[in-house]
Amino acid sequence: MRTSVLPEGSWDEIVRDFRWDVPEDFTIHHACNTRWAEAEPDRVAIIDAPEGGLRRVWSQGELKAASDRLAGALRALGVETGDRVAVLLPQRAEVMVAHLAALKLGAVVLPLFTLFGEDALAFRLADSGAKVVVTDADQAAKVRGVAAPALAAIVVIGEVGAGERCGGRSVLRWEDAIGHDPIAAPVPVGAEDPAVMIYTSGTTGPPKGALHAHRFLIGHLPCVELSLERFPQPGDVGWSPADWAWIGALMDLAMPCLFHGVPLVAQRMRKFDATAAWRLMVEEGVSVAFLPPTALKLMRQVEVPEGHRLRAVNTGGESLAPDLLDWGDRMVGAAFNELYGQTECNLVVCSSRGLGVRRPGAIGREVPGHEVAVLGPDGGRVATGEMGEICVRAPDPVMFLGYWNQPEKTAQKLRGGWLRTGDLGRMDADGYVTFEARDDDVITSAGYRIGPTEIENCLTGDPDVVMAAAVGVPDAERTEVVKAFVVLREGAHREGVEARLIRRVRERVSPHVAPRMVEIVESLPMTATGKIMRRDLRDRG
Repeated sequence: MRTSVLPEGSWDEIVRDFRWDVPEDFTIHHACNTRWAEAEPDRVAIIDAPEGGLRRVWSQGELKAASDRLAGALRALGVETGDRVAVLLPQRAEVMVAHLAALKLGAVVLPLFTLFGEDALAFRLADSGAKVVVTDADQAAKVRGVAAPALAAIVVIGEVGAGERCGGRSVLRWEDAIGHDPIAAPVPVGAEDPAVMIYTSGTTGPPKGALHAHRFLIGHLPCVELSLERFPQPGDVGWSPADWAWIGALMDLAMPCLFHGVPLVAQRMRKFDATAAWRLMVEEGVSVAFLPPTALKLMRQVEVPEGHRLRAVNTGGESLAPDLLDWGDRMVGAAFNELYGQTECNLVVCSSRGLGVRRPGAIGREVPGHEVAVLGPDGGRVATGEMGEICVRAPDPVMFLGYWNQPEKTAQKLRGGWLRTGDLGRMDADGYVTFEARDDDVITSAGYRIGPTEIENCLTGDPDVVMAAAVGVPDAERTEVVKAFVVLREGAHREGVEARLIRRVRERVSPHVAPRMVEIVESLPMTATGKIMRRDLRDRG
């Protein structure tokens, strides 16, 4: 079964010959599972290899059977077309079972990081109106105290008794859920119907739910195929250490693997370990991977093992230094290719070493099928080599439907026929795009885009903090780390306050957004309209 969406030829020939083919009845669950289960039920879908646990290989047929039964259980819990089903799980096969089950009901999947604390979960669950959460026993404790009025039930993997209550919500054991009668047939939906909602990092205010249609999987495929060097190739096996709640890991590798019938390794490391990552890739024969630059920097510090099969890596979230490209070429023997996008419109620029489209310092060229331009404040294209805002022509198959319940924010994002990324860059005469800076206050740390708002709200929730600002400061390993500036109330005790505030953010929001340092200041620089001047704080460092 040929699955590639790209024609053969050079990059320029692909640009010339490529045309989008988005069937009206396209759905993610059919493309990634049902069609494979019907044609090749024994085909390997997921290799579940938990740290210190039992390895299990899931076939496409097993994935379909489990998701059909979970869909039946979700329907019995009241999930209907358009409802949101949250998935709060570490990287494991059950994540995909939950995705497929929800999609078969015409519901919208809401991926959530297990790193999130109660505050972060509460906002997303309440704002989305999620009806059900699929999680495990470790995470269920967080959900118990969350105020989310629409949340009616929790499906839990692990030792939780059937019929128990969790914060007033009914609890269904996973074993009982996948023992339920399967649905007779999926709800009929199509390419333009909502499928997945992923929250932004909250760079210019509270996080926003970016709602995507089923077609956005097709929109990702040209970039994935190019950045992974004509993916798929015979014998390919894929893996990423990143959480599947991140659009990078979910849509840059995991879902494309399932679409192409490529075995997908599931193992989310509690803490990234370069030696363990190499060992896993050797043991499972991983040939393609999505690896953030921070992971690559750590992997470079250990010996590259003999016998690895890694042939191509796509990477994004932060710039890839030229020395990493050189290490990949010389020492690993794999093509390291950058890609670019954002939650609202992912994978529109990339590199491909094999096709001769890769230059140190540049992200790459616009991916066939997408139109990318660098625009000035007047909405016109800037001159070649000049800085402007990176924008993507709308509509586009990979582009979001809009922000959840925020039409005004959607209109601000989509203006004059373009999606405005808020990122500044340049385009040279050959079409190579270079990223320069962000036109907002986003912090880029270890590949994550971190917005300041949630951090600041958490800090000012402390009774001793009057005002707070979070910025990114340079870091050799992680690109940036979060630094917070706080103004304390008069008379507040300063002893131990920095450690207490860092711990507060770690526990209530997420460890990956917690400040690495906190500086107490008498006041924050403000504009005439009362906005914090974070750029001044970044310059202060």
